[in-house]
Amino acid sequence: MNDHGNRSNNYINLLINKKTRIDGRQFNEFRQPIEISYNVSNKAEGSARVKIGDTEVIAGVKMDVGTPYPDTLDQGNLITNSELLPLSSPLFLPGPPDPQSVELARIVDRGIRESGMIDLKKLCIREGELVWNILLDIYTINDDGNLIDAAALAAIAALRVAVLPKLEKDKVQFGEFTKTKVPIKSTPITCTIFKIGQSLIVDTNRQEEESVDARLSVAISEDGQIHAMQKGGSIGFSLEEVDSAIGLAKKASEQLRKELTK
Repeated sequence: MNDHGNRSNNYINLLINKKTRIDGRQFNEFRQPIEISYNVSNKAEGSARVKIGDTEVIAGVKMDVGTPYPDTLDQGNLITNSELLPLSSPLFLPGPPDPQSVELARIVDRGIRESGMIDLKKLCIREGELVWNILLDIYTINDDGNLIDAAALAAIAALRVAVLPKLEKDKVQFGEFTKTKVPIKSTPITCTIFKIGQSLIVDTNRQEEESVDARLSVAISEDGQIHAMQKGGSIGFSLEEVDSAIGLAKKASEQLRKELTK
């Protein structure tokens, strides 16, 4: 890290220690505006663009048919991928998915899967033979910090408006949409808590993210139930910090849920 980066990190840590942030937000506040735009692609079965401050992510849903997995013969399949586009950050390089891209997709996928958001049994066409595949793709447009929460929110928003394409003689008629929506049972919200020094904050911007010691992403359903957690970073959390982070995530996630249900 260069001297400028060290000075920036020291300044961020100094502010956090004084219980303030570089943009004046409280520790539990998301950047504004939070914007969700639906059906931003007329080629996808469902899509959404999410902006949290200057962080921007697009998620798209495509549907296809295929054979079920051997251990879930009566269920459809969910396949989640993410791409960190070089245009969104000078830190992202072209090429095959790197560990950060793989982790982003896994966190989003786990929140959806473990919460039972999608009724995968209703995506079974013929048990053991033919099921619907949901292909969920996430693309970063601008990385100004906290891609995880933006990506997860975009994925949920896209799934909520996604519809099944027309199916004739077991072949998908791409571009022809039905009015049948993807069967949704719940709406999990993923909220990430970031640890800087001894403090826990939500929604880091890019400058703050460079000073993060650890993070904990928590997927929470409408009733407050926790369905998935993913820890990142080189520093650990104490049990007390985990409890505090979960409580903070539950409260902060309501800010995102409110935007989703407008």
